Amino acid sequence: MMTLRATREFPLALRLLFINQFGVDIGFYLLMPFLAAYLEHGLGMSAALVGLVLGARTLSQQGLFILGGSAADRLGPRMVIIAGCALRTVAFALFAFGNSLPLVLAASLLSGVAAAMFYPAVRTYVALESGDRHAEAFALLNVYATVGSFLGLLLGSVLFMTDFRIFAVSGAAVCTVLTVAQAMVLPREAPVDTARSSVFADWREAFGNGRFLLFSFATTGMITVENQVYLLLPAGALKASGWTGSAGVLLALGALVNMLFQLRITRMLERHGGGLRWVSAGLVVMGLGFVPPLLVCEGTLSRGLADSVPRMLVLVLGSLMLYFGTMVAHPTVMEMIPRFGREALTGTYFGLFYVFSGLAAMGGNFVVGRAMDLGERTGLAWLPWIVCLGFGLASATAVSLLYRTFRLPGRTLLTSAPAAEAEIEGITAVRRMAMSRRNGSPRHAVARRMRAEHASAPLHPPSSPAGRGQTAPAGEGSRPQNPAPLSGPARAAGDAADQPPR
Repeated sequence: MMTLRATREFPLALRLLFINQFGVDIGFYLLMPFLAAYLEHGLGMSAALVGLVLGARTLSQQGLFILGGSAADRLGPRMVIIAGCALRTVAFALFAFGNSLPLVLAASLLSGVAAAMFYPAVRTYVALESGDRHAEAFALLNVYATVGSFLGLLLGSVLFMTDFRIFAVSGAAVCTVLTVAQAMVLPREAPVDTARSSVFADWREAFGNGRFLLFSFATTGMITVENQVYLLLPAGALKASGWTGSAGVLLALGALVNMLFQLRITRMLERHGGGLRWVSAGLVVMGLGFVPPLLVCEGTLSRGLADSVPRMLVLVLGSLMLYFGTMVAHPTVMEMIPRFGREALTGTYFGLFYVFSGLAAMGGNFVVGRAMDLGERTGLAWLPWIVCLGFGLASATAVSLLYRTFRLPGRTLLTSAPAAEAEIEGITAVRRMAMSRRNGSPRHAVARRMRAEHASAPLHPPSSPAGRGQTAPAGEGSRPQNPAPLSGPARAAGDAADQPPR
């Protein structure tokens, strides 16, 4: 399989991080989507206390992403990755053996802090260590995350009727193995220069980067649309098929197409000008993925196989469009984030982007949820689908404007410094030819022919994309899939949506 072959081409440390992402997502989706039911029915907590526990995790995760990113810059991503995985081990163990509110609340907080440390640090490590194959590395990270979340939810759904502690112990065991493996395999980094500016100065620099802020705002629609595999698509699949396990079909479909096509799509885009020029097109496809469900959303709950199969096929078509659009846009978005600033602030930029993404996901899901409620009350079942279409097209338009106005890193006129030198030499040759014509001397004939041949050579030969911080114009730049729960409590989808984007 292409995915496995490509994985083996990367260094051992990056291969471990791919597996790490796979294992972390298995553990998260094995446990978190079913936590609310356990707290309410297993420990007898009130709805208010359940909300407190779940909210503590969300707050600690979304609010501390920028701290996790800064820690990766200051301490090195290796140490932060190991610490984040170890904290998740402790959190899952507390969920398994804690039966009081203080212990469960501590477990929830630690789980959020672990995610806030792990996600920016892993992306920082991948961005710094993947050489000139950033897009492929982030594409593979996306594949492993998607398959891990699918398997986690699948196992969680199978074990849902058993003891929740089995989930927690299994998740803790997976994270323990990954923590030890990372400590043994990830190479130690060179000491970080501690004499540089303060953390607050780093944050001011990132917050003061207007291009990055515009890009983060432009991609909020992408984040919102991605998260609908938790909220709108499962509800649409249930209505279309009348089968509570129908969301699992869309989940399995997403994992399958990611494994088969993500790397192929990424490499194809690299061969056709780099992924940067195709991001807005991918966002358009993501938005248009909500058009086919408009054909079946007006109907009542499906009854019978003859009614459910055609309607479910329409949902599958829309889901495929969403998945393929995400495979086009998402790896390049992840690849571009550190290009907006200095390499020393790679983690800070990832952390800040995740803060914005978390806010976008929560706000976007609220808007879509309100549209779903309003559609049910007024009979306008098409309303939430139109809202998601609008999110996707608005995000595509915003990214396209940034691309066309040269506000995206790597989107400039020439491809590299050597290309600029070639153009200067060509212009000089043309000027010398003109002087030779004015002289009209036969002894300049050979020289004129040579200069003419040189001047007719391509002025923009293919070259590698401009590096970080390059000011000379360059070419196009190098360059959910998140699953829905299969079964279980209705709150599972909303809680799983707190995961950061891939």
